[in-house]
Parts: sequence; C-alpha cells; structure tokens
Amino acid sequence: MTGFCLVLSGLESLSREDLLALLALQQRQIEDLKSTVVALTDKVRDLESRLGRNSGNSSMPPSSDIFVKPERRKKPSSGRPRGKEPGAPGMSLKLVERPDQQLDEFPPECGGCRSALPKASVGFTRRQCHDILPISVQITETRWHRVRCGCGQVTAAKVPDDVPDCPYYGPQLATLAVYLLAYQHVPVERAAKLIRDVTGAAPSTGWIASQLVKVAGLVEAPNKLIMALLILASVLHADETATNVAGKKSWLHVACTNKLTLLTLAPRSKAGAAAGGVLPNFTGTMVHDALWLYRGFPDADHQLCCAHVIRELTACDERFPGQIWAPQIRWSLAEMIKVADAARSEGLDHIPPERLRRWLIYYNSAIQVGLHHHPVNPQSDKQSMETNLLLRLRDYKDQYLRFTVGLAVPATNNAAERDLRPVKTQLKISGCHASATGAKNWLAVRSYIVTAIKHGLGAFDAIRQAITGQPWMPSIEFA
Repeated sequence: MTGFCLVLSGLESLSREDLLALLALQQRQIEDLKSTVVALTDKVRDLESRLGRNSGNSSMPPSSDIFVKPERRKKPSSGRPRGKEPGAPGMSLKLVERPDQQLDEFPPECGGCRSALPKASVGFTRRQCHDILPISVQITETRWHRVRCGCGQVTAAKVPDDVPDCPYYGPQLATLAVYLLAYQHVPVERAAKLIRDVTGAAPSTGWIASQLVKVAGLVEAPNKLIMALLILASVLHADETATNVAGKKSWLHVACTNKLTLLTLAPRSKAGAAAGGVLPNFTGTMVHDALWLYRGFPDADHQLCCAHVIRELTACDERFPGQIWAPQIRWSLAEMIKVADAARSEGLDHIPPERLRRWLIYYNSAIQVGLHHHPVNPQSDKQSMETNLLLRLRDYKDQYLRFTVGLAVPATNNAAERDLRPVKTQLKISGCHASATGAKNWLAVRSYIVTAIKHGLGAFDAIRQAITGQPWMPSIEFA
C-alpha cells in the first residue's frame, strides 16, 4: 500500500488538465499494446499453422511430412484376411500348351532290376520355368554389293540415307535408353551403366542423352494432336508444380484428361499457363485448385477442386477445434461427392434435387457460422486465412459445386495431380534437369508416353514406334 500511496500522492499534485493528458497518453499506450498483442497473436497462429501443415491438411506432398505427419484414420476392419479379394483375377503362372523349348528327362535305369531303360515314354510329369534369355548385343552387318552387268556397267546397291557410314547402335537399344530416361526416371549415367551391365553394349552418356532429343523431335506431331484434342475436350484438368532446372526453381504445367496429357515448362503466371496453347482456346469445364492464374481464362467454365478445399478445412478444424463450421462444410462436400458418384453409377444424367437439398443447407449454414467466428475486417485489406477461405466458398459456391450440375465433371483435380507426381519422382532420383532445353525434351517425350499408356499402349512399344519412324497417334474419338 505504501507504493500505491506514493503514486497517489504524486498524482494529487497534478492539475486536472495534466491528469487528463496523462490518462489520454495511457489510453493510447493501451491501444497500441492491444494492437501489438493482436498482431503477435495472429503471427503466432500463422507460424503454428505453417509448422502444422502436412499432406493431410494442405496441398503439400507426402514426401514433405518431415516434422509433422498427419493422423491417418484407420478404416474399420472388414474381418477379411489381407491379400487378394475374392473373385479377383490371380497373377500366378499357368502352364502353356506350346512352350518355346521342350527338354526331356528319362530315368537312367530301372528302379527295380537296375537295367538300362529305352527312351520310350509311357507317361510324364510336366514342369515349366519362365525365364529370360541372356541379353547380349547382336551385331548385324549389312553389305551393299556392286554388280557388274554383261554390258560392263557396274551397279551398286543404294545405301539408305538414314544409315550412317560408321558403326551405330540400333533402334532397340535406343528405345531402351529413352525408356529408362523418360519413363523409369533413371539418370543418364546410371542408364549407361545399366545398359552396359545387362546387354554388354557400352554407349556413351552423350549418345544416350541424344536419343531423348531425337525422340522429342519425332513425337512433335503426336503432341500437336494431343494439344488440339485437349482444346476440344469437354472437361479438362489443369495444375502446376515446382521443378528444378539447372539448379533454379522452375514451373511445370499440365493440361490433361483421362485419355490425354500435355506437360510444358513455363513461368507460374497466366502467360505461363497459356504457353502450352491449350487453356487460351479451351471453352469446356476446367478443373483446377482455385489458383488465381486459372481465373484469367473466362471462356471456360470452372470446377474448383474439392479435395484441395477439404484439406484446407481440415487445417482450420485443427486450428480451431471448438468450432463446428469447418468439419460441417467438409462433411457436406464429401456427402455431395458420394451423391454424385451414386447418380453416376445409376446411369443418371443429373442428380435429383431432393438428394442434394439437405447437404446444401448444411453447406450454406456452416459458411454463415464460420463468418460469424471470423468476420470480415473492413478496416484492413488483409483478411485472416479462415475468412478468405469462407469468402471463397461463399462467392465461388457454383464453381465448387459444378460437379453436382454436370455428372461428367469430376469433383477433384486428382487426374492432374497423378500426371504431375512422376515429375517429383524424377527430382528425387535425378535432382534436376541440366537445362531448360533438356527439361522440355523430357516433358515432350513424357507427354507422348503417358498419353499412349492411357490408350492401352505400353511405354516401350510407344517409344519404339516413334524411333522406327511410325509414332503412335491418339484417336480423334477420344476428344
């Protein structure tokens, strides 16, 4: 009390005007401290949110789950033992009626009297071994002869223009090299070693790299057709991801459907997304992750990826576990996706309105509740992460729920993410592309291979067709 009295005694000597000035000063200090506390609280929440990001509550890949791993929800056990499902086709080897080679083994002597036995079978037991023959390089020499006619004229067989005048590696070996580089993500040096160890051939790393350049030129026509068919598609997936070119961060864009894939290297911008030639001319429904650059293509309808926003809602639920709005929106979206899948499986061309009514009410009401907890701050241009998410879900509701109007439109952008995933595998194995030109060649070949695989052709066969001068072309019926 003594200190308090001293303070009071000091204040008693002040005039009324001085006391009012002191109170005003203290009030300003209190307001400044409040603002500082609010700013620091928001900053701590933002930092905690960033530290808590993982593949379960954001668009980060599972490989980035270093410090915090998402909790995986255990599915209820069905009681069935692990392994192949009943009725699923088996993968075990079966006896073939016409083996490539047949070996006969006869007993050397009688098991009773020990007499020598004739090689006359009265029955046998079959066993078959599936194996590959030892792989080795086969050198084929072709001789173009000169022949003298009776008239004295000597005529020489014409050597084709594409046959070099020095020993060279053939199309099968070139196909293997490109297959390893573009499809199996094997670095050039390791591809050279693998080929040497398996086949005995010893191509240089320069030759192996040159084959990728060659095939990239040979698949130019198929890729142009892929681009044209993507423009004509009714539904298109678009996405982008970071990649590494010559030690610097670059951006890879994909435009794809269930039957077509086109990968391009360009900056992360509207101009970069347009560089592939597809998005500026596309007028169907574009599925993407709500990134700002895709909104710059107004000629297309838009379906915003529900998988992305569900992960964002999961993050909000983790930050504010006492608020019910985030899990309610997430739940209503998941149920609407189930309703769409069910209608599709029934062969319907639309979803009956009564099946959606309940979930739309939950969706709309949860957004209102969320905005009550995280209202728009009119005094600031920068809103909280939760407020921005809720405003996006409200203002772009039609784009998030377009899949409920047209059943041909998927609710997620998983198709594009699947086509981008191998690029991350390439980065993990090879580290980066040495140059932008090399990256573009790799992506050109990869676009051709992935599209061919989507049509049922094997990667090796697709590359071999291109190398032998007859590249595979997608059918127009898949537009």
